[in-house]
Amino acid sequence: MIYDVIIIGGGPAGLSAAIYASRARLKTLIIEKTGCGGQMTTTDLLENYPGFNGGINGFELAVKLEKQARDFGAEIIYDEVGAIEQGLSKKVITANSAYETKTVIIAAGTYAKKMNIPGESEFMGRGVSFCAVCDAPFYRDKNVLVVGGGDSAIEEAAYISKFAKNVTVVHRRDKLRAAKILQERMKLHPNISVIYDSVPKEIFGSDSVEKVTITNVKTNESKGLIIDGVFVFTGLIPNTLFLSGVALDKTGYIITDEDMNTSSTGIFACGDIRKKQLRQVVTAASDGAQAAVSAQRCIENL
Repeated sequence: MIYDVIIIGGGPAGLSAAIYASRARLKTLIIEKTGCGGQMTTTDLLENYPGFNGGINGFELAVKLEKQARDFGAEIIYDEVGAIEQGLSKKVITANSAYETKTVIIAAGTYAKKMNIPGESEFMGRGVSFCAVCDAPFYRDKNVLVVGGGDSAIEEAAYISKFAKNVTVVHRRDKLRAAKILQERMKLHPNISVIYDSVPKEIFGSDSVEKVTITNVKTNESKGLIIDGVFVFTGLIPNTLFLSGVALDKTGYIITDEDMNTSSTGIFACGDIRKKQLRQVVTAASDGAQAAVSAQRCIENL
Protein backbone atom coordinates (compact mmCIF):
# COMPACT_ATOMS: atom_id res chain seq x y z
CA MET A 1 0.00 0.00 0.00
CA ILE A 2 1.18 3.50 -0.84
CA TYR A 3 -0.16 6.30 1.34
CA ASP A 4 -0.74 9.80 0.05
CA VAL A 5 0.63 11.29 3.24
CA ILE A 6 2.30 9.92 6.34
CA ILE A 7 2.30 12.21 9.36
CA ILE A 8 5.03 11.63 11.93
CA GLY A 9 3.65 12.65 15.30
CA GLY A 10 0.15 12.81 16.75
CA GLY A 11 0.21 16.10 18.64
CA PRO A 12 -2.04 19.05 17.73
CA ALA A 13 -0.04 19.79 14.57
CA GLY A 14 -0.13 16.18 13.38
CA LEU A 15 -3.79 15.68 14.24
CA SER A 16 -4.75 18.92 12.51
CA ALA A 17 -2.81 17.85 9.43
CA ALA A 18 -4.57 14.48 9.53
CA ILE A 19 -7.99 16.14 9.75
CA TYR A 20 -7.32 18.31 6.71
CA ALA A 21 -5.59 15.58 4.69
CA SER A 22 -8.14 12.84 5.32
CA ARG A 23 -11.05 15.23 4.77
CA ALA A 24 -9.49 15.97 1.35
CA ARG A 25 -9.72 12.21 0.71
CA LEU A 26 -6.00 11.63 0.93
CA LYS A 27 -4.93 8.21 2.19
CA THR A 28 -3.52 9.34 5.54
CA LEU A 29 -1.46 7.58 8.20
CA ILE A 30 -0.30 9.01 11.53
CA ILE A 31 2.68 7.31 13.14
CA GLU A 32 2.78 8.23 16.83
CA LYS A 33 5.39 7.03 19.29
CA THR A 34 3.33 6.93 22.49
CA GLY A 35 -0.13 8.48 22.49
CA CYS A 36 -1.95 11.18 20.57
CA GLY A 37 -1.95 14.71 21.92
CA GLY A 38 1.73 15.28 22.57
CA GLN A 39 2.72 17.76 25.26
CA MET A 40 -0.78 19.20 25.11
CA THR A 41 -1.99 16.26 27.19
CA THR A 42 0.19 17.36 30.11
CA THR A 43 -1.55 20.74 30.32
CA ASP A 44 -4.25 21.03 32.95
CA LEU A 45 -6.02 23.97 31.34
CA LEU A 46 -5.72 25.52 27.87
CA GLU A 47 -7.45 28.84 28.36
CA ASN A 48 -6.22 30.61 25.22
CA TYR A 49 -7.34 28.03 22.63
CA PRO A 50 -10.15 29.72 20.67
CA GLY A 51 -13.72 28.55 21.15
CA PHE A 52 -13.56 27.26 24.72
CA ASN A 53 -14.72 29.90 27.20
CA GLY A 54 -13.22 28.97 30.54
CA GLY A 55 -10.60 26.79 28.83
CA ILE A 56 -10.33 23.10 28.09
CA ASN A 57 -8.18 20.33 29.54
CA GLY A 58 -5.32 19.41 27.21
CA PHE A 59 -6.06 15.68 27.27
CA GLU A 60 -9.73 16.34 26.54
CA LEU A 61 -8.85 18.43 23.50
CA ALA A 62 -6.47 15.72 22.29
CA VAL A 63 -9.26 13.13 22.46
CA LYS A 64 -11.55 15.38 20.42
CA LEU A 65 -8.91 16.00 17.75
CA GLU A 66 -8.03 12.32 17.50
CA LYS A 67 -11.68 11.33 17.08
CA GLN A 68 -12.15 13.98 14.42
CA ALA A 69 -9.15 12.69 12.46
CA ARG A 70 -10.32 9.08 12.72
CA ASP A 71 -13.86 10.03 11.71
CA PHE A 72 -12.52 11.51 8.46
CA GLY A 73 -10.65 8.26 7.78
CA ALA A 74 -7.12 8.82 9.07
CA GLU A 75 -5.30 5.72 10.30
CA ILE A 76 -3.19 5.84 13.45
CA ILE A 77 -0.48 3.38 14.45
CA TYR A 78 1.88 3.45 17.42
CA ASP A 79 5.51 2.97 16.50
CA GLU A 80 8.79 4.87 16.53
CA VAL A 81 10.17 6.36 13.32
CA GLY A 82 13.86 5.76 12.73
CA ALA A 83 14.42 7.21 9.27
CA ILE A 84 12.88 8.59 6.08
CA GLU A 85 14.15 7.24 2.76
CA GLN A 86 13.73 9.97 0.17
CA GLY A 87 12.91 9.78 -3.51
CA LEU A 88 9.91 10.30 -5.78
CA SER A 89 8.19 7.78 -3.52
CA LYS A 90 9.26 7.98 0.10
CA LYS A 91 9.62 5.26 2.71
CA VAL A 92 9.17 5.83 6.44
CA ILE A 93 11.16 3.28 8.42
CA THR A 94 9.90 2.46 11.92
CA ALA A 95 11.09 0.13 14.65
CA ASN A 96 8.67 -2.55 13.48
CA SER A 97 7.92 -1.93 9.80
CA ALA A 98 8.25 0.34 6.77
CA TYR A 99 5.60 2.38 5.00
CA GLU A 100 5.60 3.85 1.50
CA THR A 101 4.12 7.27 0.85
CA LYS A 102 3.96 10.08 -1.68
CA THR A 103 4.53 12.82 0.92
CA VAL A 104 5.62 13.13 4.55
CA ILE A 105 4.57 15.64 7.18
CA ILE A 106 6.92 15.83 10.16
CA ALA A 107 5.08 16.84 13.33
CA ALA A 108 7.22 15.04 15.89
CA GLY A 109 7.33 17.93 18.35
CA THR A 110 9.87 18.43 21.09
CA TYR A 111 10.96 16.92 24.39
CA ALA A 112 11.98 18.49 27.68
CA LYS A 113 15.53 19.70 28.10
CA LYS A 114 17.36 18.23 31.09
CA MET A 115 19.50 20.23 33.50
CA ASN A 116 22.32 17.67 33.31
CA ILE A 117 23.32 18.03 36.96
CA PRO A 118 24.31 15.31 39.45
CA GLY A 119 21.27 13.50 40.81
CA GLU A 120 18.87 14.42 38.02
CA SER A 121 18.98 11.10 36.17
CA GLU A 122 19.34 9.08 39.37
CA PHE A 123 16.11 10.47 40.81
CA MET A 124 14.06 10.50 37.62
CA GLY A 125 10.64 9.21 38.64
CA ARG A 126 11.69 9.35 42.30
CA GLY A 127 11.40 13.07 42.82
CA VAL A 128 12.48 14.57 39.49
CA SER A 129 9.72 15.20 36.96
CA PHE A 130 9.02 17.08 33.75
CA CYS A 131 5.22 16.84 33.96
CA ALA A 132 3.17 18.67 36.60
CA VAL A 133 -0.19 17.23 35.56
CA CYS A 134 1.28 13.73 35.76
CA ASP A 135 3.07 13.99 39.09
CA ALA A 136 1.94 17.02 41.14
CA PRO A 137 -0.66 15.01 43.15
CA PHE A 138 2.20 12.92 44.58
CA TYR A 139 3.53 16.01 46.38
CA ARG A 140 0.55 16.90 48.51
CA ASP A 141 1.73 18.90 51.55
CA LYS A 142 5.37 18.62 50.46
CA ASN A 143 8.10 21.07 49.42
CA VAL A 144 8.61 21.38 45.67
CA LEU A 145 11.20 23.14 43.52
CA VAL A 146 10.23 24.37 40.04
CA VAL A 147 13.13 25.16 37.73
CA GLY A 148 12.58 27.76 35.00
CA GLY A 149 11.10 31.19 34.44
CA GLY A 150 9.07 30.90 31.24
CA ASP A 151 5.37 30.38 30.66
CA SER A 152 5.47 26.63 31.30
CA ALA A 153 7.39 26.95 34.56
CA ILE A 154 5.12 29.63 36.03
CA GLU A 155 1.90 28.06 34.81
CA GLU A 156 2.89 24.68 36.20
CA ALA A 157 4.09 26.20 39.48
CA ALA A 158 0.59 27.58 39.99
CA TYR A 159 -0.88 24.15 39.29
CA ILE A 160 1.56 22.37 41.63
CA SER A 161 0.73 24.87 44.40
CA LYS A 162 -2.74 23.34 44.61
CA PHE A 163 -1.12 20.23 46.07
CA ALA A 164 2.25 21.17 47.55
CA LYS A 165 2.83 22.85 50.90
CA ASN A 166 5.46 25.19 49.41
CA VAL A 167 6.57 25.79 45.83
CA THR A 168 9.91 27.49 45.20
CA VAL A 169 10.61 28.72 41.68
CA VAL A 170 14.32 29.07 40.89
CA HIS A 171 15.29 31.10 37.82
CA ARG A 172 18.73 31.89 36.44
CA ARG A 173 17.86 35.50 35.53
CA ASP A 174 16.86 38.53 37.59
CA LYS A 175 13.32 38.54 36.22
CA LEU A 176 10.85 36.01 34.87
CA ARG A 177 10.22 35.55 31.15
CA ALA A 178 6.65 34.33 31.58
CA ALA A 179 3.67 36.32 30.31
CA LYS A 180 2.59 39.07 32.70
CA ILE A 181 -0.83 37.52 33.23
CA LEU A 182 0.80 34.29 34.41
CA GLN A 183 3.10 36.18 36.77
CA GLU A 184 0.13 38.08 38.19
CA ARG A 185 -1.74 34.85 38.82
CA MET A 186 1.28 33.26 40.44
CA LYS A 187 1.35 36.08 42.98
CA LEU A 188 -2.16 35.08 44.08
CA HIS A 189 -0.73 31.84 45.46
CA PRO A 190 0.83 32.60 48.87
CA ASN A 191 2.72 29.30 48.94
CA ILE A 192 4.82 30.19 45.86
CA SER A 193 8.14 32.02 46.21
CA VAL A 194 10.82 32.87 43.64
CA ILE A 195 14.62 32.76 43.94
CA TYR A 196 16.26 34.78 41.17
CA ASP A 197 19.75 34.64 39.64
CA SER A 198 20.17 31.02 40.70
CA VAL A 199 20.45 27.53 39.26
CA PRO A 200 20.29 24.03 40.76
CA LYS A 201 23.72 22.39 41.04
CA GLU A 202 23.04 18.99 42.59
CA ILE A 203 20.15 16.84 43.80
CA PHE A 204 20.54 14.69 46.91
CA GLY A 205 18.54 11.94 48.57
CA SER A 206 18.37 8.27 49.45
CA ASP A 207 15.26 6.55 48.07
CA SER A 208 13.85 9.85 46.80
CA VAL A 209 14.78 13.53 46.56
CA GLU A 210 15.55 15.15 49.91
CA LYS A 211 17.71 18.18 49.17
CA VAL A 212 18.78 20.43 46.29
CA THR A 213 21.83 22.68 46.22
CA ILE A 214 21.36 25.93 44.30
CA THR A 215 24.04 28.46 43.34
CA ASN A 216 23.69 32.18 42.72
CA VAL A 217 25.09 32.85 39.24
CA LYS A 218 26.27 36.36 40.22
CA THR A 219 27.85 35.76 43.63
CA ASN A 220 28.66 32.06 43.20
CA GLU A 221 27.26 31.46 46.69
CA SER A 222 25.54 28.11 47.26
CA LYS A 223 22.88 26.95 49.68
CA GLY A 224 20.87 23.81 50.29
CA LEU A 225 17.08 23.59 50.16
CA ILE A 226 15.04 20.82 51.79
CA ILE A 227 13.00 19.63 48.82
CA ASP A 228 10.79 16.60 48.15
CA GLY A 229 10.30 17.06 44.42
CA VAL A 230 11.92 18.87 41.49
CA PHE A 231 9.93 19.87 38.39
CA VAL A 232 12.08 20.95 35.44
CA PHE A 233 10.81 23.40 32.79
CA THR A 234 14.01 24.80 31.31
CA GLY A 235 13.30 24.51 27.60
CA LEU A 236 12.65 22.09 24.77
CA ILE A 237 14.67 20.08 22.25
CA PRO A 238 13.23 19.20 18.80
CA ASN A 239 12.74 15.52 17.95
CA THR A 240 14.89 15.65 14.80
CA LEU A 241 17.64 13.13 15.53
CA PHE A 242 16.12 10.62 13.09
CA LEU A 243 16.23 13.09 10.19
CA SER A 244 18.78 13.42 7.41
CA GLY A 245 18.67 15.41 4.21
CA VAL A 246 16.38 18.09 5.70
CA ALA A 247 17.77 21.52 6.59
CA LEU A 248 17.84 22.37 10.30
CA ASP A 249 18.81 25.51 12.16
CA LYS A 250 21.71 25.54 14.63
CA THR A 251 19.46 24.34 17.48
CA GLY A 252 18.00 21.42 15.51
CA TYR A 253 14.64 22.86 14.48
CA ILE A 254 13.44 22.21 10.92
CA ILE A 255 13.61 25.20 8.59
CA THR A 256 10.42 25.71 6.56
CA ASP A 257 8.75 28.41 4.51
CA GLU A 258 5.30 29.77 5.32
CA ASP A 259 3.70 26.86 3.43
CA MET A 260 5.53 24.32 5.65
CA ASN A 261 7.84 23.18 2.83
CA THR A 262 11.21 21.90 4.03
CA SER A 263 14.39 21.83 1.96
CA SER A 264 13.33 18.42 0.60
CA THR A 265 10.55 18.17 -1.98
CA GLY A 266 7.51 16.33 -0.68
CA ILE A 267 8.56 16.61 2.96
CA PHE A 268 6.77 19.14 5.13
CA ALA A 269 7.08 20.09 8.79
CA CYS A 270 4.64 21.69 11.21
CA GLY A 271 4.18 22.52 14.86
CA ASP A 272 6.82 22.88 17.55
CA ILE A 273 9.44 20.96 15.58
CA ARG A 274 9.91 23.73 13.03
CA LYS A 275 11.79 26.99 13.43
CA LYS A 276 9.22 29.57 14.51
CA GLN A 277 8.66 32.32 17.03
CA LEU A 278 5.48 31.15 18.78
CA ARG A 279 4.97 27.56 19.92
CA GLN A 280 1.36 27.15 21.06
CA VAL A 281 -1.40 24.62 20.44
CA VAL A 282 -3.26 27.09 18.21
CA THR A 283 -0.21 27.77 16.03
CA ALA A 284 0.53 24.04 15.82
CA ALA A 285 -3.00 23.40 14.57
CA SER A 286 -2.61 26.17 12.00
CA ASP A 287 0.73 24.75 10.83
CA GLY A 288 -0.82 21.31 10.47
CA ALA A 289 -3.63 22.58 8.28
CA GLN A 290 -1.19 24.38 5.98
CA ALA A 291 1.11 21.37 5.80
CA ALA A 292 -1.77 19.14 4.70
CA VAL A 293 -2.85 21.58 1.99
CA SER A 294 0.74 21.88 0.76
CA ALA A 295 1.05 18.07 0.69
CA GLN A 296 -2.17 17.84 -1.34
CA ARG A 297 -0.86 20.36 -3.87
CA CYS A 298 2.43 18.47 -4.08
CA ILE A 299 0.60 15.22 -4.86
CA GLU A 300 -1.47 16.93 -7.55
CA ASN A 301 1.75 17.97 -9.29
CA LEU A 302 3.42 14.55 -9.20
